[in-house]
Amino acid sequence: MALETLSPSRAGDFKTCPQLFKFRAIDRLPEPPSIYQARGTTAHLALQRLFDRPAPERTPEALYDLFREAWAELRTEEYADLFESVEEERAWGVESLELLANYFTVEDPSSFDPLDRELDMLEDLDGITIRGILDRMEEVDGRLVITDYKTGKAPPERYALPAFFALKIYALLIRRRVGRTPDAVRLVYLNGPTVYEIPVNDGQLDAMDRQLRALWSAIDRAIAEDHFPPRPGRLCDWCSFRDQCPAFADEAGGGA
Repeated sequence: MALETLSPSRAGDFKTCPQLFKFRAIDRLPEPPSIYQARGTTAHLALQRLFDRPAPERTPEALYDLFREAWAELRTEEYADLFESVEEERAWGVESLELLANYFTVEDPSSFDPLDRELDMLEDLDGITIRGILDRMEEVDGRLVITDYKTGKAPPERYALPAFFALKIYALLIRRRVGRTPDAVRLVYLNGPTVYEIPVNDGQLDAMDRQLRALWSAIDRAIAEDHFPPRPGRLCDWCSFRDQCPAFADEAGGGA
């Protein structure tokens, strides 16, 4: 077995913890759906569809309706058993709409039309193939900007840089596809709300290209050797696979 394609999210997994990458990309173990995942998926779909509306109709009320419609589509197939009661689901919905209301405090969706939304990208970067879905790309005041929505809470600014890892990969893919280097990448955190933006240049993207190739080679070696060492850290407390991770084997076995 050899690596065929790599997504920005799986590349990030391998950087964080090779064992996490194995659980997700090699073993393809199922992960139980969470209320946070459900909120993120539904909000992304609603925000995508908001820009299908004419600019004057991109209102908070329209976004709330789109969220409700998206949830009605998703809940029966992907999240049927997520909530134990109607009251619990309703409380989740109210909290979700409050987060969506925050969106309008950080940008006015009636003031621009994105160049692309939910763009499915598959790019051959001279020997490695990267695939992912880009949330949004727009041109504002002559600047090409890549934007990613987050429904979770923003990290403190000094810890936000790793969150741009995937967006820099998308910027690299865009440069390859359209022959133009994006001017900036943005993270829009609805919980806050908070917007982080950093400039992008060719030097950064060249460095990302080298990093991706190094990751690709490291993953290929890990596959060939079947060696995916866990990298325990503070994120382990939120990992779906903690009980199956060799780093916590003693804990799972009751210390025996």
